[in-house]
Amino acid sequence: MDPQLQTETSAAASAVSLDSLLHSAFGHESFRPYQRDVCESVAKGRDVLLVMPTGAGKSLCYQLPGLYRPGVTLVISPLIALMEDQVAKLQQLGLRAERIHSGRSREDSRQVCFAYLRGEIDYLYIAPERLAVPGFPEMLAKRTPALVAVDEAHCISQWGHDFRPEYRRLGERIPTLRPAPVIALTATATPLVQSDIVEQLGLSDAHLCIHGFRRENIAIEIVETPPSIRGDKTLELLDDPARRPAIVYSASRKNADALAAELKSHFPTAPYHAGMMADDRDIVQDGFLKGRFEVIVATIAFGMGVDKPDIRTIIHTALPSSLEGYYQEIGRAGRDGKPSRAILMHSWADRRTHEFFWDRDYPDTSHLQRLWNLLGSEPQTNEQLLARMAADDLVFEKSLEKLWIHGGAVVEIDQRIKRGHDHWQTHYNSQREHKLAQLDLITHYAESPVCRMLGLVRHFGDQADARRPCGICDICAQDDTLLQRYLKPSAAQFLNLDRILAALRKQGRQTSGRLHKALFENEDISRNDFEDLVTALARAALVRMIDDSFEKDGATIRFRWIEITPDGFTHKGSLDGIVTLAAALPKKKRERKPKQTSAAARKSGKKPKGQSTEVAPGGFEDASEDKAPGALLKALKEWRLKEAHRKRIPAFRILRDSVLVEIARTKPRSQADLLAIHGFGPTLAAKYGLKLLSLVQGA
Repeated sequence: MDPQLQTETSAAASAVSLDSLLHSAFGHESFRPYQRDVCESVAKGRDVLLVMPTGAGKSLCYQLPGLYRPGVTLVISPLIALMEDQVAKLQQLGLRAERIHSGRSREDSRQVCFAYLRGEIDYLYIAPERLAVPGFPEMLAKRTPALVAVDEAHCISQWGHDFRPEYRRLGERIPTLRPAPVIALTATATPLVQSDIVEQLGLSDAHLCIHGFRRENIAIEIVETPPSIRGDKTLELLDDPARRPAIVYSASRKNADALAAELKSHFPTAPYHAGMMADDRDIVQDGFLKGRFEVIVATIAFGMGVDKPDIRTIIHTALPSSLEGYYQEIGRAGRDGKPSRAILMHSWADRRTHEFFWDRDYPDTSHLQRLWNLLGSEPQTNEQLLARMAADDLVFEKSLEKLWIHGGAVVEIDQRIKRGHDHWQTHYNSQREHKLAQLDLITHYAESPVCRMLGLVRHFGDQADARRPCGICDICAQDDTLLQRYLKPSAAQFLNLDRILAALRKQGRQTSGRLHKALFENEDISRNDFEDLVTALARAALVRMIDDSFEKDGATIRFRWIEITPDGFTHKGSLDGIVTLAAALPKKKRERKPKQTSAAARKSGKKPKGQSTEVAPGGFEDASEDKAPGALLKALKEWRLKEAHRKRIPAFRILRDSVLVEIARTKPRSQADLLAIHGFGPTLAAKYGLKLLSLVQGA
């Protein structure tokens, strides 16, 4: 590197200790747990994988050693909002932080590049896609970074809960940034994901720091609750001011809007989801951080980078899709160290909703195989393949996307497609089954009689944890629950509990399904009722529930063992006072406001604007399959092709065919009309909204 370009930042000098920089640059008197060890490793130039929960201070673990090491710290981050938040905080500290992303003008980005080359930046934040822009890696190579930080590193792993193809390619690009050390950071990575991150990023001899997953002040309560009463239960919980501020997570945008409208007549509440314009989301987030809103009803779009220390309650009104996502979301409560609560309401219907989305987003392998068979060495157009495949548009688009991600298809910028390699199927099947396994894990977690916090600690493989029960969750502290109570079993239930224990004393352990069939096949005891009895015995430490699996015909079959414990084997006499059954508290009656429909809609008999014609489980809305006007659709596809050439990415990464078809069919006249189209969110509206509206207007 040219020594003239190697200028030190204002604060980072090797003679300055990490402790003095911690105080002078960041204003902290001391390190939080585990931070010193990580910072010292990075400062010495060692690769690090850091897995610590949300709110534990991961950002400092690259910001401090990045300032200590002479040169620029390059931060790869997946979200514009997260970049903006981090850069603003660093700039407030007087540090030289900048960012380059699609939301900034080309001139602003050029000026940041010049500042980078002149050594006038301490931190440069970029999206992973930026490294694929021609000329950008070469620009970085003129002044090799002092440190590379990969934030939200679980996105690189196909086993992660938020896998992104753009992140997967970082492994090919990191070598050009060496010899800079690399620190990969995430709040949610299981041991499998941790190993994949290390392998994909090539973190040689990496220091693995997996710490701090236990949250001592969050009491978790999980209650089986019918969807119809979850709104009422949410209001009952939050009526107590001591349980606010709060975040309520909803399964869909529609449900978030409806519940927020219901709650706001009782306390300041606002919705937050990806269907809102960016400016509106910013207003809601700022209002929540500054206390103007006490409750946010949100989809999973809310929370990344939100640092509000006094959130008292996190409520999930449906089963999350993964344990990683659930842990990240409840981790936003109680960052001030004060007692907080996380409540999850769920039912089997939630599982069906997730399976619907899984089946939609991960088509059966046979669909991908049919498409792969149609491909050859000569490129074909989208339209040619769709016609030959004779499949539903959405199935075709999802199959092409997955085939492209796993290398079975090569998609050129002009959307012409040819065959890729022939070993895509193994990778795809593994990811498809893994996604379903994540759903199994969160389902089993919700039904488990084990301490809630201990279950999470075990899931993330925190080896430093003492593995003790938390003492405050609904399993550990049954008298303190808010939405359920524990009742004495009936005489018939006591009899059935004794029968289960007697059967296990004879055989030691049996599978749950076999035990239910052997004892209750000819009786009116459903599988769910049986599971409730077994869970009660497990809660009393008389039996253990052990999840297991085996492989059959290439599929993973999961099941559960029921095993008697030493206490269960030696117990004699009545179970009265030892075993209790969980039951939801009764619903409090209150008046519900009728849903409002516009007078015009009532008169015409038409559905309100934006209402879907087909609704799947959980409120998933599908666009109509009506054929779109040909001339407008052709113009939209021509525009998309030009945009793909300009950005050097496949055309379907700009907008999917189904979105273009719906735009041509509905002919939106405003940004709000565009946002009503399934698959078209505020980010796309900000990028392409005005151009698309002008194309529609000119048609």
